[in-house]
Amino acid sequence: MQNQRLWTIVIAAILAGGTLFVVWQFVAPTDGQSAQSVMVLDLSQPAESGRMAYNNNCVQCHGQNGSGTDSGPPLVHRIYEPSHHGDASFFSAAERGVRQHHWPYGDMPPQPQMSQEEMADIIQYIRELQRANGIT
Repeated sequence: MQNQRLWTIVIAAILAGGTLFVVWQFVAPTDGQSAQSVMVLDLSQPAESGRMAYNNNCVQCHGQNGSGTDSGPPLVHRIYEPSHHGDASFFSAAERGVRQHHWPYGDMPPQPQMSQEEMADIIQYIRELQRANGIT
């Protein structure tokens, strides 16, 4: 009875480890790098304003066109698609900061220097980049 229980625990641990490995492969940057190639198409006027605000506030951590850096994750990534991280998540992250949960970069601090209008434009910019790169 104890032998059977031990094997059940071992098998459950192996399955859990395998599942975590597969999930990590889904969300982790490829080849150990956080930066990725991002295609940029024509942007709407709000997204162009968002690009400027993004470059003034976000690019140092999240990279050119949301491609990621060694300091922050790529925002043009399927983990940030609207069905997983809605616009409210982006507003909340900028306003309150966010604890590390998908990536190994540490917590994101609040960004109090950004207005709600700038954030709305930045989100529009990121969403248009996502759509241009097949993330919907």
